[in-house]
Amino acid sequence: MELAAIAERVFLMRGFSDTTMQMIASQAGGSKETLYRHFKSKEALFAEVVGRRAARISGPESALARDEVPEVALFDLGISLLRMMTMKDAASLFRIVVGEAPRSPKLGAIFYAQGPGATLERLTKYLRAAAGRGQLRCRDPLRAAKLFLGAVVAQHHLHSLIGQPHAAISETEMRKHVREAVSMFLACYRPERPRSDKPRRLG
Repeated sequence: MELAAIAERVFLMRGFSDTTMQMIASQAGGSKETLYRHFKSKEALFAEVVGRRAARISGPESALARDEVPEVALFDLGISLLRMMTMKDAASLFRIVVGEAPRSPKLGAIFYAQGPGATLERLTKYLRAAAGRGQLRCRDPLRAAKLFLGAVVAQHHLHSLIGQPHAAISETEMRKHVREAVSMFLACYRPERPRSDKPRRLG
């Protein structure tokens, strides 16, 4: 198992403050010195953990990175985000950061920059490029990106953090929710198109 995956498991089990590099090295079956050759600090290792999660949402393999048409890129981003966010361990990781941030502001900054901030930056870049191609009418890509991500997250993030309702959101409901978020976004930001053009069906 990769070092980052082992570290993620230990962080989730023990929290950030109570996790040591020696614990992670022991779990990996190696030495602390070897671990430090790969990651200069526990914070750097945590940044790698968060960055890997963000890459699953908007990384090099995503429709966003491939510059797919907005309907496809936004749906892919939205469903990936919602799936990741509603995983039980995602809420656990968020709780770790919220609990530690008052004592370690640097940890909160790392989490935001490598996680939500990275996704926001990638979406903003995509929207700016899509507007340049004439696919969107978007004068403020950063604001538009924040609005889209907010529409996707909606109440689901709160539900995942407090465990309410108890039943997990179904895949069908997630897809319906993201389709509506994409449709609402495009109703605001899609450029005028000839009546003969038919919008592409989502997911």
